[in-house]
Amino acid sequence: MLDTLLSSPFFGLTLTAAAWCFGCWVQKKTGMLLCNPLLIAVALIIAVLSVFRIPYETYSAGGNFIHLMLGPVTAVLALNIYNQRAILREHFLPVLAGCLVGSLTSLASVLSLCKLFHVDEALAASLMPKSVTTAIAMGIAESHGGVAGIAAAAVMVAGITGAIFAPLFAKLFHITEPAAEGLAIGACSHALGTTRALEIGPVQGAMSSIAICVCGILTSILSLFL
Repeated sequence: MLDTLLSSPFFGLTLTAAAWCFGCWVQKKTGMLLCNPLLIAVALIIAVLSVFRIPYETYSAGGNFIHLMLGPVTAVLALNIYNQRAILREHFLPVLAGCLVGSLTSLASVLSLCKLFHVDEALAASLMPKSVTTAIAMGIAESHGGVAGIAAAAVMVAGITGAIFAPLFAKLFHITEPAAEGLAIGACSHALGTTRALEIGPVQGAMSSIAICVCGILTSILSLFL
């Protein structure tokens, strides 16, 4: 009976959905930024697979259904730019310049550190797109010989770090312009940071949302020359 249950694709799908709902519940109860639903869900899934000695291949039979949604989600980002077109039109040049500098800085910093510490090329390719949304990051990593799973983990770490510390850095460097603050958060910590930017203010949330899309496009283009 148990073997039949585990071999079903619905096992991985149900476990993923349950872990995510549990993570959302914990964050709502605690209100702590460190209790990020994605972080909790990943930790819970790893714990379940480890304790019950369930092979990853068994889980991925259903978990990969969610992976298939990354493509459509990436396409939906274009709708986000369209919905924010008024703000984008108003701040077009600053947005383009800020996202370009942010994307270049992210790529250059990762590659420089990887070269300094003599990191394997496959690992460097996996870490390179850490500051763009997961769907785009995994595609960039795989196209350069990297590992999609490591890229997704790097994206998660960058997102959680940005969501926690970005507002602190904004205060530290006296960034008081809402548009600039939102753009910076979205450029360095993508969707996870944007959830924090939305809590700070509507302009910050809108600009962070735009930065996700623009930085994703620019990073994809810039990575072709690396």
